[in-house]
Amino acid sequence: MTRPTLVSLANELGVSRQTVSNVINAPHLVRPETRERVQKAITESGYRPNVAAQALRNQRSRTIGMRILPASDGINGAIMDRFLHHLVAECQELGYNLMLFTATDERDEVAQARELFERGSIDGAVLTGTHADDRRPAELAELGIPCAAFGRPWGKVEQADHIWVDVDGRAGTRAATRHLLSLGHTRIGFIGWPRGSESGDDRRAGWSEAMTEAGIEGWEQWQADGEDGTPTGLVSMQRLEELGVEGVVCASDSLALGAREAIRRRCTESHFGELPVIGFDNTPVAAAITMSSIAQPVERCAQLLASALVHDLDPKSRGRALQPDERLVVPVLAPRSIELPPVR
Repeated sequence: MTRPTLVSLANELGVSRQTVSNVINAPHLVRPETRERVQKAITESGYRPNVAAQALRNQRSRTIGMRILPASDGINGAIMDRFLHHLVAECQELGYNLMLFTATDERDEVAQARELFERGSIDGAVLTGTHADDRRPAELAELGIPCAAFGRPWGKVEQADHIWVDVDGRAGTRAATRHLLSLGHTRIGFIGWPRGSESGDDRRAGWSEAMTEAGIEGWEQWQADGEDGTPTGLVSMQRLEELGVEGVVCASDSLALGAREAIRRRCTESHFGELPVIGFDNTPVAAAITMSSIAQPVERCAQLLASALVHDLDPKSRGRALQPDERLVVPVLAPRSIELPPVR
């Protein structure tokens, strides 16, 4: 069968090619009765716009670029895998493709994005792994490259003029701590990353706020930190147990797995539930071993990010502008049945 075109549809309906084009791109310019007749023919014929022709005509690639980082922790790396999957799906839904590229560092990332943009291969870029003094959004703006970041502009939220979406880690750990408090635990510890890590400090703040609100005294000593991974979680948990903690909230599932291993080595399985551990990221590993964790809503983040960037690239698109209160997406605690009240 011959693929329908604007010309063939126009000839069949006895209207001009521009009328068919207007029904697709500017329906408000067409009389209602004509618009309905043309739209019906478009639907029945299975017509699809020629994306390549549109790109040449509009000088747009309808492609967004993003640097893909090397695989790190196999547990927490699952979060970025999920985000990437949902971002690709959302871009496709909005009529865009996602192009992945590699770079040696952030300077090279900007250089790669610039080259792709100047070649006409991408219309904009998505950034990840934001941090304090992150120059990438400003540098891309200077080059005229629209961008959106999965991660907030740490320390410059009010001054930032680029699109960004992030997970509210503070709200997540605050909810986890309150959950343990509601079960009757009071001596709740925290295992996190070294001070100065923006995401880590944010998650630590949620725990400290909940402990302060509950009026618990001496909680400042019930915390430990180190590089992300199960070894840090194990050593930290051993130290916190010596201080008499009754439960622990962790900045990642990797740390939480290490903490659980420390408890396993000390306790028999029948007493395992006496000291609950809550992780962060709700990875498949956490679900498999029935460990409570804080679930990051990466699907929602990808939807908001892609829609806002596409809208920025083309206000007439199906994307939409991001509202200020949508920038921080609140995670949800996924409690598991292994948690029990403390044994007094």
